[in-house]
Amino acid sequence: MSNEKNTVTLVDNRTGKSYEFPILDGSTGPSVVDIRKFYSDTGMFTYDPGFTSTGSCESKITYIDGDAGVLRHRGYAIDDLAKNCDFLEVAYLLLRGELPNKAELTAFEGTMARHTMVHEQLAKFYQGFRRDAHPMAVMCGVVGALSAFYHDSTDISDPYNRMVSQHRLIAKMPTIAAWAYKYSIGQPFMYPKNDLSYAENFLYMMFATPCEDYKVSPTLARAMERILILHADHEQNASTSTVRLAGSSGANPFACIAAGIASLWGPAHGGANEAVLKMLSEIGTVDRIPEFVKKAKDKNDPFRLMGFGHRVYKNYDPRATIMAETCREVLAELGVENEPLLQVAVELERIAREDEYFIEKKLYPNVDFYSGIIFRAMGIPVSMFTCLFALARTTGWVAQWSEMIEDPHQKIGRPRQLFTGEFDKTFVALDERK
Repeated sequence: MSNEKNTVTLVDNRTGKSYEFPILDGSTGPSVVDIRKFYSDTGMFTYDPGFTSTGSCESKITYIDGDAGVLRHRGYAIDDLAKNCDFLEVAYLLLRGELPNKAELTAFEGTMARHTMVHEQLAKFYQGFRRDAHPMAVMCGVVGALSAFYHDSTDISDPYNRMVSQHRLIAKMPTIAAWAYKYSIGQPFMYPKNDLSYAENFLYMMFATPCEDYKVSPTLARAMERILILHADHEQNASTSTVRLAGSSGANPFACIAAGIASLWGPAHGGANEAVLKMLSEIGTVDRIPEFVKKAKDKNDPFRLMGFGHRVYKNYDPRATIMAETCREVLAELGVENEPLLQVAVELERIAREDEYFIEKKLYPNVDFYSGIIFRAMGIPVSMFTCLFALARTTGWVAQWSEMIEDPHQKIGRPRQLFTGEFDKTFVALDERK
């Protein structure tokens, strides 16, 4: 951050007293007002529900310009990364700050391969869950339990311990997620294979069985690589902020990532692609689309088209273009273009791109719209959609957690409040209360 000694002046119109606060400039994006001394100088707090106008940290990892439709990781445009990199290249970038060369990538891939298995006793941990437990509930529990199995890497003051924990979380998450699925359907766990890529390994553990050989489709593996890259990090969203807040207390990294998974599980955050599938099921057939488009345009109708528009992106979601291309590749590979639900999705996308209402309101299809369709086509059940989101986002979470730990200005998170409750009530003894 740079400070050119520019300031903002605040005048308290009750007293006429003025206060000055410095303006800090980042390398790009909006400047921020440094209010770290606001309370000590003014005796007041700021009020910002949802922290929509508050910068909670300094970061060098991910930059978003929602108005321009820009997403960059460590300075690289998301479309360049998604089109030209494998997921582990992007993971290396997020963790280390720069893309690896061939030797660095080979070494990193080897490190990840050595950490893909989980402790054998952890496999028994799954048996404590009900068979009908939601896979996200299982993932919350299992990831939180990792600190009990890998307590040798929980000293967050040790840089080597932090690095090992990061590697373990990224490498083991496909195994943990795939096993949550296998447990839910009563199939045996499939162990990772170190000759497969990150995405191939996940698909193998999801869909292979001991009964016969399973060959991962290169098209589906590439689609999964892109999906993981496009969801790897997204700045200070709810789950990432949860990870940072938990980490600010000194909690171990496994507990912090489990907290992030729990936050991601919320339907307003990680459940958007699941909501897309539910909406498509409600529409049912292509001939009913006009009826639902009309409902979406009616301000008095609570119905909303899911998967269109984005809270951050007021322009086109930069991830959606790549996801749309990937979606078409997957549908063609699997030959499922004629499935009714997918036909509804394709036609709805066409209407949204051409209808003046959607264009005027900038309700473009977003990344969740396409990812839900891809997962459906690949045979991944709706209950696993958010698990895949968590699998991808783990890399961003651990990168953000590590940056937070190393930030000398970071303090334990402690938001303040505007108290509006009753004050100074007279205590009444139990036998005197009416």
